[in-house]
Amino acid sequence: MTTFPIARVGEKTLEIQGKMANRHGLVAGATGTGKTVTLRRMAEAFSQEGIPVFLADVKGDLSGMVGAGSDTGKVGERMADFGLGSDWLQGFPVRFWDVFGETGIPIRVTISEMGPMLLARLMNLNDTQEGLLNLVFRVADDHGWHLIDLKDLRGLLKHVADNAAEYRSQYGNVSSASVGAVQRQLLTLENQGAEKLFGEPELNLEDWMQTEDGKGIINILNAEKLMRSPRMYSAFLLWMLAELFENLPEVGDLEKPKFVMFFDEAHLLFDNAPPVLVEQIEQVVRLIRSKGVGVYFVTQNPLDLPDTILGQLGNRVQHALRAFTPRDQKAVKAAAETFRSNPDIQVAEVIAELGIGEALVSFLDEKGMPEPVERALILPPQSALTPLTASDRNSRFQNDMLFSHYKDSIDNYSAYEALAELEQKAAEQQAEVAEKKTAKPAKQKDNSSQDAGIISGFLGGLFGSRKKSRQGAAYNLADSVGDQINKQVTRTISRSVMGVIKNMLK
Repeated sequence: MTTFPIARVGEKTLEIQGKMANRHGLVAGATGTGKTVTLRRMAEAFSQEGIPVFLADVKGDLSGMVGAGSDTGKVGERMADFGLGSDWLQGFPVRFWDVFGETGIPIRVTISEMGPMLLARLMNLNDTQEGLLNLVFRVADDHGWHLIDLKDLRGLLKHVADNAAEYRSQYGNVSSASVGAVQRQLLTLENQGAEKLFGEPELNLEDWMQTEDGKGIINILNAEKLMRSPRMYSAFLLWMLAELFENLPEVGDLEKPKFVMFFDEAHLLFDNAPPVLVEQIEQVVRLIRSKGVGVYFVTQNPLDLPDTILGQLGNRVQHALRAFTPRDQKAVKAAAETFRSNPDIQVAEVIAELGIGEALVSFLDEKGMPEPVERALILPPQSALTPLTASDRNSRFQNDMLFSHYKDSIDNYSAYEALAELEQKAAEQQAEVAEKKTAKPAKQKDNSSQDAGIISGFLGGLFGSRKKSRQGAAYNLADSVGDQINKQVTRTISRSVMGVIKNMLK
């Protein structure tokens, strides 16, 4: 039976059960109480058992996981307390990723795959503007136009606006004000660097589910810069969650999960999220465990998560919370109520007393029931706490076997090119119609004068008129006919005169 050791209480090790690791989890606590070390220890434990891991590095201090740690300082003290030898220390296979392609392998998603709901959240659209975005996606689907990057979406928005009368009857109202608002939000996204996120080649999540030398590869997303645009950060994580849910097959309950994800700063996923999106997240989180995926949310306060999500997180580690304000006190009380009670621990009091690296821990047992909460010390990390230098990190990701596949953006044929062809054909047709309207009618050949000339020439020649210059063949023909007639008349008259004379002589 596979287990993942996370903490200790005296000689007792608190472990996540392999079969229950896909029942998700929560790591909570105030800043500086040890959440990042707990996240690191969990990721190491999963990787050690051959499970690929994804985690978002929002502080930029997790890159050292590629190397073995040191038995000095706080880590050395904790190792001595637990009787751990130098063989505890080891590095793990790490793959670095970065949406902007600066400190890791570039990550890209197509507009079509992101979908209108997450894009609407990414652009902070209202209901009317989101409705327009849904209309635009429907037009693209009906015409077979693939939306890959921001220029595709911008071009299609312009096309829909220019042909609003045509689309209004089929899809609904197209508001010019909404089109303008969405276009402005697209410009804001570009200023935040979103053009780096949208494009091809698109991330294949199978590349995140790899092993190396029997260990699961830990995929670290550098989110330091991405966190400057919280909506972009949350939209990307939610896309990844939905993509896994849609593409992975059903596997039921496994001995251990196929893949584990850690979402740091998890409150950003739900801040100002519309109810329909929260409902969708809750559904995906509830069902994705049957795909063999475990999701662990890392946040400062349990109240940052909706109750519908919080109720599905079976494996919990609660670091110290500070109860200085009424809201803090409410959070402490809420956190205490989520644990299975232990008569030896006053949870609400202990939460405020916990030291760094100390936590209240409750994991699911083999039957899926929460174990009584324990006050425990988190096991020391096995990998190095010191981050890699920029040059070492760059060298590692640029020499990664996947870097050559993802490093260059590819501008494939998409909606932008299809619309350009459509506009060119329309312009050619308009030019052709305009040319036909402005062209002068062809002159008809006037044969009347020619016919008159022929008749005049014929009669002139016939009656012996004097031939004028350039009177042509008609005159010649008539002249010849006239000569023959004159000769015939002359002979007839001559014969008549001669007959009269002969009669007189007799």
